[in-house]
Order: sequence, then structure tokens, then C-alpha cells
Amino acid sequence: MQEGPLFHYRTKLADGELKHDPHQALAAEKLQSLHHALEKYKPSTGHSGWKARFGLARPQREEPPQGLYIYGDVGTGKSMIMDLFYDTSHVKKKRRVHFHEFMQEVHNRLNKLRKSKHKEDPIPPLAKQLADEAWLLCFDEFVVDNIADAMILGRLFESLFERDVVVVTTSNRVPTDLYKNGLQRDRFLPFIDLIMRRLDVMELNGGVDYRLGRMSGVKVYHTPANDEAEAALTECFEIVRGESKAAPSYLLVKGRQVDLPLRAGGVARASFLDLCAQPLGPAEFLEIAVQFHTLVLDKIPLLGPENRNEAKRFVTLVDALYEHKVNLVCSASAPPELLYTAGDGAFEFQRTVSRLMEMQSREYVSLPHLT
Repeated sequence: MQEGPLFHYRTKLADGELKHDPHQALAAEKLQSLHHALEKYKPSTGHSGWKARFGLARPQREEPPQGLYIYGDVGTGKSMIMDLFYDTSHVKKKRRVHFHEFMQEVHNRLNKLRKSKHKEDPIPPLAKQLADEAWLLCFDEFVVDNIADAMILGRLFESLFERDVVVVTTSNRVPTDLYKNGLQRDRFLPFIDLIMRRLDVMELNGGVDYRLGRMSGVKVYHTPANDEAEAALTECFEIVRGESKAAPSYLLVKGRQVDLPLRAGGVARASFLDLCAQPLGPAEFLEIAVQFHTLVLDKIPLLGPENRNEAKRFVTLVDALYEHKVNLVCSASAPPELLYTAGDGAFEFQRTVSRLMEMQSREYVSLPHLT
């Protein structure tokens, strides 16, 4: 065995890049088995001849390999192990995507299909589109927290599985806790049953939060916002992202696009201007807080009445991050208590000052991210 996720996992252990973790090793072994199964597997394509059009031909169908659902606490290495699998897979039609981003895309595509001339159920044609584009889907941070997603997931995934799509996903929640206490959850339960049948469910929870370990000793508030601070933020981003690959990305929130200069797994990097000088609101900042456990934010300026709109957005952003226990690593022109000292809005900003101070504490950094 000279390729696949287990080989690369063991290479990283030998090179000292990782420490041995039996739970990670088991996940790597399971994904290695799937890696080998996919080497020999080809999804059925059905028939396109005249017999098929008259329902006389039976497509030769090979049962697809069982996918994998890896769940566990934040920072245990789920995304890292899945990425080793994805990066070493020889499947040409594959896709790795954050689950929130995927569902936003699903809703946008469904809306387009509903507006088209076709009046039939849009789920099957959507599933066909997705399966034609990629029959190996790797989802990061699988979570269901709204009724709009819950009501379509069962039928969508049933259609995807019928098209021989293989799914690997990570999640902070065991499948039976998905959409817990949600509205009309009884209608969601068949989807949970489907996941339990079609995916091998395993827990990756060795009791070690590697994200927290990477944050240990990291200074999270840098002032002034100079070249030295920017270099420190770059170093922090590299440390916290771990094995996750960094690339520009974006979020879609209610049809609006939020551009992110860099994203790596559960870590995002942007500047104050990227987020607070743009026409963004609570919905966009909430999405950022849900999707990312760490935000690296560059160049927070001095605030006041002259940039009141940017200041209000910053307050809203900090509130969302704080409520979801997101780690904020930032550079600023001044300490929190000196960011907004005079003029209209200065008094209201004191709550943000208090939160920015608390978010620097070891106790806050140690809290689990609330998705």
C-alpha cells in the first residue's frame, strides 16, 4: 500500500506532523477501505438506446460502496482525515464542499428549476445535475438547523443515492441528533434512517481538541495594525488551519454573496473592509459565525460617528461571533477600550468592548464552537 489516506496519515505521523490518535487511525483505515473500493467501482450509467426509451432494457447496476459519516467534537481532526481521503482519491468526478455552502447552492438551483418552464418535481432533475457533476461528494460540517433544509434533504439524498452517489461527511453531531427539537421533526426522521442505512457511522472523539491545542499560546488581539501584526495574523492562520487547504471562497446568504479572501476548513480570514465596509447584515454575520470556529480579521480602524455604518456592522459581527463562541484573532488600530471613545455610538460600543476583552481570555478560547 503506497497510496490512499492511510498511507499519507502514517507518513505524517512518521514526519512528526501529527501525533498518534487511535480514533484518527481508525477513521483513516475505514477511508482507506473506501479508497480501494472506489478504485474498482464505476457508477451505473443506465442505457440510452431505443430499448431504454420503451422501458425494455434493464441497466446493469453494481451496488455502490458504503459511504462514511464521521462525527465528533470540534478540533478532533475529522476534516483533516476526510481531506486526506479526498486528496488521494482517483475519482475524477468528485467534490468537497462545506455543507452550508452546498445547501445554499441547492436552494438557489431549486428556485431556478421552479422558475423554468418545467412544472415537474424539481428534486429529481436537481439530483441528476449534482450526480452528473460529481458522484463522490465529501461534505464538511454536516448540520441541519432550519426547516427549509430539513424538508428537502430526505428526498434529495434518496435521489442522489439512486444515482449511485457516494457520500463521505463530517459532523459535530451524531445522526440521531440532527435537527434536534426542530419544527415538524417527525417528517425529518426518514432522512436520519436513510443516513444510518447508507453510511457507515463512526465517532471520532479521542477527547483531544487539536484546534484548541493549536490556539494555545496564540495572541488573539494585535495592536497597532501594522506589518508586524499582519505577519502575526498570517502565522496564526497557518497554525490554526492545520492540514486544511486555504483558498478564496464565498458564502451565499439569501441570494447575496459574501466574499472571503481565504477559507480553510473552519477558519476564515478577511479584513475589516471586506466585512464591515460592505452592505452586510445580521444574516450574513450569523452565517459566518455558524460556519467558522475561527475568524482572522485584519485592520480594525478607529471608530466613530464618521464611520458609524461600519461601526454598527462591526458590533453586529462581534455579537454573532460571541454568541456562537467563535475565536476572533484580529489586528486593530487601538486596544478595545480605545477603539470608539467619543461621539454618537460610543456609549453603546461599551458592550462590544467588554466582549472583545472577554474573547481574548483563555476561558473563552477554550469554549466549544456553537454551530
